[in-house]
Amino acid sequence: MDIFWVVLGFVLLVIGGEYLVRSSVALSFKFNISRMVIGMTVVSFATSAPELLVSLQAAISGSPDIAINNVVGSNIANIGLVLGLTALVGSISVDKSFYKINWPGMMLFSIAAYYFLKNDGLLSQVEGIILFLGLIAFLFVLIKHSNKIKVAEEVDDTLAVVSNFRIGIWLLIGAVTLYFGSDVLVDGAKGIASSLGVSEAAIGVSLIAVGTSVPELAASIIAAAKQEKAISLGNLIGSNIFNIGSVLGLTAIIKPIPVSSPEILSSDIFWMLGFSAILIPLILIPKRLEIGRIKGFILFLAYGIFMYFLFTSEGVKL
Repeated sequence: MDIFWVVLGFVLLVIGGEYLVRSSVALSFKFNISRMVIGMTVVSFATSAPELLVSLQAAISGSPDIAINNVVGSNIANIGLVLGLTALVGSISVDKSFYKINWPGMMLFSIAAYYFLKNDGLLSQVEGIILFLGLIAFLFVLIKHSNKIKVAEEVDDTLAVVSNFRIGIWLLIGAVTLYFGSDVLVDGAKGIASSLGVSEAAIGVSLIAVGTSVPELAASIIAAAKQEKAISLGNLIGSNIFNIGSVLGLTAIIKPIPVSSPEILSSDIFWMLGFSAILIPLILIPKRLEIGRIKGFILFLAYGIFMYFLFTSEGVKL
């Protein structure tokens, strides 16, 4: 039954996320916000909503390990799973803005999250505010350099003529499905963790993290298969920054997040930092500024090794 609740939770999160993105973009057009700014800010915030609701629901319901490792696991999955599999389908070109803006920003946020959690075993309200304000500052830098950055996020122009009534309905559907989706997903994940005899932290960094990355994975693979140029490593890395700045930041502002599982600071978060750091040598070795099939295989293999060590350390026979 727990598996059913997890699957239902994922379905509701996908539906809720889609309707929230639509309504947010349509509402932004009503306020005459430029298409570029919508893609960089509004869409990014809206697509982070499922992770935000899951982490917030987990923190409030007394499962801080799920709240933290949902973000840590999603950031690992974005690079190892999503980027790795997408590169296996088709090579991904890397824009120079990646190592000038996006990668330094991701490393800065990742190191800040580690420091805040390691310092006193708690992501406090003040630290959450710092992370969120840091995200706002990062967005200002992105917008300032927008003429030099290739924005891959497609914004549907047809949403500019949507009626206010339809926007309201979409917002309602998105809010309700996200709320109930996060609720049943967290409850189901707790049940699975209990039945398997593994920690909630392990479920958060694996099952929940992969589940919340599935929509992005599907979209990236389809785009790569069609040889579309809309795939941007910068946008993928941007989602990692949003996960830390908005998901962890806003969750901590509402409910401070304690670290109750030592594995988070002794293992999981180092995997996140490692996957982030390895991108620089990968894009600088031949072929430069390109992630091809071999590099994609390396990332995917590393993700498989991470999952293997994760569950064997929990005593699960694979």
